[in-house]
Amino acid sequence: RIEVEVVAWGRGKESWSVDYQVLEGQTAEAAVWHKLTVVLDAHYLSATGASLPITKFAIDSGYATAEVYAWARQDGGAGAVVIKGDARAMAPVGAPSPIDVGPQGTRIRHGVKVWPVNGSMIKEELYRWLRLDRPTEEESAYPPGYCHFPQYGAEYFKQITAEQLVTRMVKGYKRGEWQKTRERNEALDVRVYARAAAAVCGMDRFSDEVWQELEQQLAALAEQARQGTPAAPPPRERPIRSPWIDRERTRNWFNR
Repeated sequence: RIEVEVVAWGRGKESWSVDYQVLEGQTAEAAVWHKLTVVLDAHYLSATGASLPITKFAIDSGYATAEVYAWARQDGGAGAVVIKGDARAMAPVGAPSPIDVGPQGTRIRHGVKVWPVNGSMIKEELYRWLRLDRPTEEESAYPPGYCHFPQYGAEYFKQITAEQLVTRMVKGYKRGEWQKTRERNEALDVRVYARAAAAVCGMDRFSDEVWQELEQQLAALAEQARQGTPAAPPPRERPIRSPWIDRERTRNWFNR
């Protein structure tokens, strides 16, 4: 199977989990990769009615590596960010390395690149965000980094909190290490990948002017939608939904 989470990001790294899907199928066969392409080609409606595509998406190459590379070359397009966990990376997302090279090791333009991701750094950040309190009635805004979720079932939240940071002594030095507290932790891994994709987009460096420009673009798309001139093609039919989501209860989730 392939598991996918669609995440929206805003100012202060505030985030919204838009959708979570489990795509059933053998990764050695083409069918499940077609399902992934359909998901990533879909558009998602904002609360204002604007139809938004996925800007960047990270895909882990630590498993089914050859299939991941092949899919990225053929269907990934400019939005694909092929990643691999690397605890040695000095930043949450390091500089990419080319995989597709030509004669004498020359880099092939638009070839597959692999981005090293320090999952430990991203998990520490995420767990700080998950501990944030909702704003009180006197407060007008959510704190930076606040994570919003629709009505997922308990299994999702068990998975996203399925690891803990422990301290070990390695060659006389203290070293933090993430250890699973339960077997299933895919939701945590997938959220780490979504954060990596946002980093590759440059979100950590967005200035106030960049956010203002994005907000103006969103307002323009919403106005086009109200006037009946959609700025994007209609969404494709989406494949299997996650069994964690009660669709009737989440129908108006973005309006809450």
